[in-house]
Amino acid sequence: MKSYFFFILSNILIDNFILVKFLGLCPFIGASNQIKQAFGISFATSFVVVVSTVLLWFVNFFILLPFDLVYLRIIVYMLIISFGVQLIEIILRGTSPILYRILGIFLPLITTNCAVLAIPLFSLYLNHTFLESILYAVSASFGFTLVMVIFSSIRERILLSDVPLAFQGSPIVLITVSLISIVFMGFKGLVRI
Repeated sequence: MKSYFFFILSNILIDNFILVKFLGLCPFIGASNQIKQAFGISFATSFVVVVSTVLLWFVNFFILLPFDLVYLRIIVYMLIISFGVQLIEIILRGTSPILYRILGIFLPLITTNCAVLAIPLFSLYLNHTFLESILYAVSASFGFTLVMVIFSSIRERILLSDVPLAFQGSPIVLITVSLISIVFMGFKGLVRI
């Protein structure tokens, strides 16, 4: 049980997909202007990541490997991820039309988010069991959400700040991201698995 705790903590803080592995930067930069929007895109991405990881684990171990179809892995994964995105889009349209409108174009772009594909693939290549794959997906998603919310709250403060003209827009965003990344790098060595 103790090792699972450190496994989860490591995926959230130390091996964060945005700040350490630099995956999932498109929604991170594009959809982190407001906290509500960041929560929405994070929830949608997390849902797709967890559902896709579970489905992909079963597809990999019960279809692709037994029938020696491993060469189709990426194509099958993309189809399953597209299915997950369509599912979340239908759910959001029916349950929360306001959030659906807020997320706008970012919702279909989850399909092309490299972190959504990378998390199940990393889990597979790290030889995780089914439980470890789920924990990996949930903890990586939580790390994604944590960074999105932290960064969106900082961006809201930046909008209210007097930023020099040369640093307005993308420069201040990239400087802020690099500083947050340095903070997260401070967690290295905290957990050894």
